[in-house]
Amino acid sequence: MFRPLWVRFRALTALSHAPMTTRALRRIARVATPAAAAVTLLAVPAAAYADPGGPVILAANDLPTVIANLQTWLMGILAAVATLFLVLAGVYWATAGGDPAQVDKAKGALKNALIGYGLAVLAPILLQVVKGIVGG
Repeated sequence: MFRPLWVRFRALTALSHAPMTTRALRRIARVATPAAAAVTLLAVPAAAYADPGGPVILAANDLPTVIANLQTWLMGILAAVATLFLVLAGVYWATAGGDPAQVDKAKGALKNALIGYGLAVLAPILLQVVKGIVGG
């Protein structure tokens, strides 16, 4: 039950000469990693000032180019979402197994996909109508 005193002493001194445990290494890493990052950032003052070295141009394009780019992105996003709904409609329909509720869900997803494709195709026309109303 009780170990003799000299056995306990030997066990304690053996632990003090043992290699570092993973817990001790983790403690050191928790302190050393942020300290190393701070030293690295403070050692390079140019990174702190972020001097571009020349004039900064904020707008690269004029307004009609930005609107045309926005139209292209909008059409792409609408087409991607419509394709997602089309795939979901196909999955719902294929996994329906004769369940009328699941078939109705597939039909709703197919209708949403067709509306999305229609909006993607009509986006340039709608933009021209808005330009005509605004006077641009």
